[in-house]
Amino acid sequence: MLQPRKIKHRKHQKGRRRKRKKETRGIFLVFGNFGLQALENVWLTSNQIEAARKVLVRYLRKGGKFWIRVFPDKPITRKPSEIKMGGGKGDPAGYVVVIRPGRIIFEIDGIKREEAIKALKQASYKLPIKTRIIERT
Repeated sequence: MLQPRKIKHRKHQKGRRRKRKKETRGIFLVFGNFGLQALENVWLTSNQIEAARKVLVRYLRKGGKFWIRVFPDKPITRKPSEIKMGGGKGDPAGYVVVIRPGRIIFEIDGIKREEAIKALKQASYKLPIKTRIIERT
């Protein structure tokens, strides 16, 4: 699973989940010819990114390369079950990345168009958001 080696603060604040705000960074294909683009707001966990990565690796064993364009660096806290309210914030339980509409999550290159679309479609099933496959023109 992806997680940072070192962080400045153990616990972050949640921030605001803005409904209509579009992403301004990471919205163009840079490395590969095909990519998976997010169409909704979501917090992607490191487990979800890892599940999609495993699917892509399975398709790219024949040749090709892929890039993960997001990294989960926001710690998420959770209180233990059956604990009374109060007593402060819980301990870090995992890491997420904040995804906004338009963000490229994965890029792949080096395989045929049909295989690339098939691989990205399978990877999108592992993610909890609507996505679309984009292609360099």
